[in-house]
Amino acid sequence: PTLLKACILILLAIAAARPQLYNVSRDIRSPGVDIVLCLDTSGSMQALDFTLNGEPVSRLTAVKKVVSDFIKKRETDRIGLVVFGEEAFTQAPLTVDKGLLLGLVDKMTIGMAGDRTAIGTAIAIGGKRLKDIEAKAKILILLTDGRQNSGNISPDAAAQAVRALGIKIYTIGVGGEGPAPFKVKTLFGERTVYERVDLDEKTLKKMAETGGGRYFRASDSKGLAEVYEIIDQAEKRDVKVKEFFHFRELYLYFLIPAVFLFALKILIETVILRVLP
Repeated sequence: PTLLKACILILLAIAAARPQLYNVSRDIRSPGVDIVLCLDTSGSMQALDFTLNGEPVSRLTAVKKVVSDFIKKRETDRIGLVVFGEEAFTQAPLTVDKGLLLGLVDKMTIGMAGDRTAIGTAIAIGGKRLKDIEAKAKILILLTDGRQNSGNISPDAAAQAVRALGIKIYTIGVGGEGPAPFKVKTLFGERTVYERVDLDEKTLKKMAETGGGRYFRASDSKGLAEVYEIIDQAEKRDVKVKEFFHFRELYLYFLIPAVFLFALKILIETVILRVLP
């Protein structure tokens, strides 16, 4: 009985310690790509030559939809927002808070940074946001439908300075060929007029070449979505880490034998030892 009692106490002590068995195994993607999106909100972005769900929408509305989808896909990457028109400013510093980013994209409006186009300033501000950041890759994506007509920094100079910081530049020119439709208000109500928007593809191509990236032309919503999908696939930095998590309590493997031995001890003491002379 003394040996039996010792075994019971040992088993109960182990059970009380709550031994556990666990393993970790899952595939995770390592963060490491920092992206700044420079988005044109100048007056020409209200041109109605894009469609969503079969309805004509402004260029900015289409851009907001596609950019929001892009942000959702970059789950672990930090993303910043720069908006530009006549001026340029940071709307969101680099962050992984996708809810914040999506909310700020949704609030973008035509002319919020002025009606003209300061491409060089936008690139410079975007580069400044990425300058002192340590990341596996630093990407700047500039989208515009126009030509530099504001600001003191030339697009070429800005692109060279940003590339010298190790930042890759993608440029996207948006808008269809020929005059674009605009809604204007008159004394007799709203009417549609057609105006030509001057897209400076030559400068955008040169900036992308200088920045080690690519230039894309998007003339409709589908094309714009495809552009961001191409960039999304090209700029993934997947680091596959196998992580598995499995948790199991082991205390019952010690508690049940302890209960069995305790019952055996009671049986021996109350029946067997009492019967023996």
